Amino acid sequence: MDAPLQGKVALVTGAAKRIGRAVAVRLAMEGADVVVHYNRSKAEADEAVTEISALRRNSIAVQADLTSLAQIKRLFQQVTEHIGRLDILVNSAANFLPARLDDTTEKMWEASLDTNLKAPFFCAQAAAPMLKHARGAIINFADAGGILAWSGYIPHCASKAGVIMLTKCLAKALAPEVRVNAIAPGTITMPGDPSEWEAEFVRRAPLHRSGSTDDVADAVVYLVNAKFMTGHVLVLDGGRTL
Repeated sequence: MDAPLQGKVALVTGAAKRIGRAVAVRLAMEGADVVVHYNRSKAEADEAVTEISALRRNSIAVQADLTSLAQIKRLFQQVTEHIGRLDILVNSAANFLPARLDDTTEKMWEASLDTNLKAPFFCAQAAAPMLKHARGAIINFADAGGILAWSGYIPHCASKAGVIMLTKCLAKALAPEVRVNAIAPGTITMPGDPSEWEAEFVRRAPLHRSGSTDDVADAVVYLVNAKFMTGHVLVLDGGRTL
């Protein structure tokens, strides 16, 4: 029997490492061919391509600085030229920069907003023609910081709150051909994270555990297949935002 996403093509931004990579590999396990986007992590992106290829799925790594509109356009032009279709766009590339009221600089503000909000919009804009043709889906990544006010991460919270509204606007603008949803992860830990993070997350989450990249990948697959859902933000935080 064919895998659920057999014949589909997904582009995952920031797919060389951490959550983005886990999502890219899961989509390949579900049957999709995957474009692995990266900026500076070429070695890790190549490893992701190797891992996906071992699943007997086609995969290529494409570099782009998503703070540059010209490079975003080049990224999607390469997808068009080398693959010719796109069914799923996962906007997972992001940064998480500490910045308080008194020490936030213009450069810090722009670094957060350009990567976390500007890039998903222009990636969606560039992907729209292919996604409309395929009647595809966009999954954006907000996070708990777009819902909770973290005074030590003001530009980050503003950018992720913007992703939540961007998701709703794109859902209306691209309907009915393209569904647009978002995931707002929180209390997620990964190998290499400080151990005190997990302890704090366990303390704060009603489910009394931290989440994993598998939990996030599960949510992405659900939203890809949720044919009657658009404009929704799926909060994935073990109840933290309660």
